[in-house]
Amino acid sequence: MSFAGFTNEDFDVFKIDGFEERMDALKLHIRPKLEALGHQFAPTLSALTGNEMFAHVAKHARRTVNPPNDTWVAFANNSRGYKMLPHFQIGLWGTHVFIWFAVIYEAGNKAEFGTVLKKHLDEIYKETNEDFVWSGDHTKPDATMHQDLSKEELVSLFERLQSVKKAEILCGFHIPREKAVEMSGQDFVDKVDMVFRDLLPLYRLAQTSKS
Repeated sequence: MSFAGFTNEDFDVFKIDGFEERMDALKLHIRPKLEALGHQFAPTLSALTGNEMFAHVAKHARRTVNPPNDTWVAFANNSRGYKMLPHFQIGLWGTHVFIWFAVIYEAGNKAEFGTVLKKHLDEIYKETNEDFVWSGDHTKPDATMHQDLSKEELVSLFERLQSVKKAEILCGFHIPREKAVEMSGQDFVDKVDMVFRDLLPLYRLAQTSKS
């Protein structure tokens, strides 16, 4: 199963009205591609991290009325789930593709991770790619470019992770829809591989903060 690339039809799924109609289109057009990416990157991330990584394609099982506005495949060192662990994601909104390293609100060691991030602030601020983005909420499509963040603003993201129950932190890369549809499957895979490798230091810091 190889990844063929995303198309305008994939992104247009999120314009479809109605829960069942959008879910049917998502299952038909997008989910097979996410499964292909899961097969592609679970072994890669296992090798890179030294931990066995499992792919989890979003099923949106809790939704019954409101159709999803985004969807993804996540990778974590647990065969049962990923939300409680530091993990990687590839997914899309109607406007762009996201490639993330993420620690979301269900993770048990968020406060400890926030402390570790703050301790390594200088190197994170200096070494993160300028065209990477940061977010404090995985349910929103917006993110802030690293080059637009001050060191103080980054600190506030790290401190929020320590003190706010619902706080999250995500770092990665966005590919606008217009660019994503022009990329071949191999071009996309190569880009994701590069981003994941650049995000490895954050994953390793998260491993040191396990409670």
